[in-house]
Amino acid sequence: MSCSEVSPCSTPDPRRRARGPLRLAPEAVSAAVLLAAEHLVPHLEQGRPVDAATLRAAMAVAFGASDAAGTWDWKTAYDACEVAMVLFLRKYGKALFRKAALPASRLSALTKVANLLPTHTRRSEEAQAFQQFSTPVPLSLAALTAASLTSTDRVLEPSAGTGLLAILAEIAGSALILNEIADTRADLLTSLFPASPVTRFDAAQIDDHLDRTAVPSVIIMNPPFSVMANVTVRMADAAYRHVASALARLADGGRLVAITGANFSPDARAWRDAFIRLQERGRVVFTAAVAGSVYAKHGTTIETRLTVIDKAPAEDAICFPDSPGLAPDVATLLAWIDKQIPARLPVSVPKTIADAPGAPRTVRGFSPGPRPQPLRAAWLQPKACPSTMRRSTGRRRKAVACRIRSTRPMRSSRSASPTLSRIPRSWCNRPRWRRSRRRSRATGRCSHAHRQRRRAVRRPA
Repeated sequence: MSCSEVSPCSTPDPRRRARGPLRLAPEAVSAAVLLAAEHLVPHLEQGRPVDAATLRAAMAVAFGASDAAGTWDWKTAYDACEVAMVLFLRKYGKALFRKAALPASRLSALTKVANLLPTHTRRSEEAQAFQQFSTPVPLSLAALTAASLTSTDRVLEPSAGTGLLAILAEIAGSALILNEIADTRADLLTSLFPASPVTRFDAAQIDDHLDRTAVPSVIIMNPPFSVMANVTVRMADAAYRHVASALARLADGGRLVAITGANFSPDARAWRDAFIRLQERGRVVFTAAVAGSVYAKHGTTIETRLTVIDKAPAEDAICFPDSPGLAPDVATLLAWIDKQIPARLPVSVPKTIADAPGAPRTVRGFSPGPRPQPLRAAWLQPKACPSTMRRSTGRRRKAVACRIRSTRPMRSSRSASPTLSRIPRSWCNRPRWRRSRRRSRATGRCSHAHRQRRRAVRRPA
């Protein structure tokens, strides 16, 4: 077949080949993920496993395209599974917890539901950059059990993710303060928890960013282990930065429960000094490593650690509780929590003044407006325009120089204005032509006429 007989449909379009995958806005992605999660909830209700084919079909319906079109990836699909779990727990969680009062019974029920979801086998660039490994539901239950939540608590989660930890705190009746830096996940949290405030700050500086009225009594966190926002290299102290900032925000007597890497331990030589500094503000009451198999469902087998800190200075900052070792599963971890974690301390929430609504805030929460200036005379204030300053600096420079050199006390008068009371007496008594002495702008020397007048004054009569 000659070239003239080639069908136009068989000729590749270079513009179509160069066109990349279709990218949606974070708001559109979160809405589609929520729609896909709603399609998956009936599977969890009926006890049917969500396999890859079922998940792909739900995502295709929600996004209107398959994963080949590039509108969604499999990490987004796994987020939809986690959102489906959140929706399921919101619907049936309270009844499930009433029926199963003991943590071991709750663990069995939650594990059955979590096993219906697929294992995370693929990752995205955003997941790699932010180390987005959501907390497995069984481990979330262990963290909530260690926190000993009540209906009067105010819980902060600095890295809330898709809300797997937050939904369990909501079931316990606690108020929520959520923070998530990733746009899509923050939009999901806004839709899933409309009654709770959701911020988008860097959790490593959460104490600097949050409103001063947001003082939690409990903090439950699963921070990134070795990455930080706007930092391309790995940060070995990322977990410590997150924990230290969260502990600074926690109310006195509150409790912090952190899920970190297994090496972030007071027994580790590299972190001992860091934990000694932490114990100056909050004492470590429990720490235990967790086997990597607990995280296998979420795409990693790294060993983790559960650490509990109460916001009260330790009596001896260099003494730490003995670790029970490595928990092979969550059931063992729950048994250790029940035996070794003490009761919570009385919480003292400081009284704060609410910020003005709508006021812009900087990183540390202060107003970006100008600082209040002390009362100063108008003639002492510098001009804003440089050209004006050059034209009228002679008299001002002379006045300031004489005022600095003068050591005589200023004239005090009850009826005098603030301007006149600041002028030295020696300056007021000088002849006017000496007060208005001008220097050459080019050489900085006095003018010839001024030198002649000065010689005439000094010449004897």
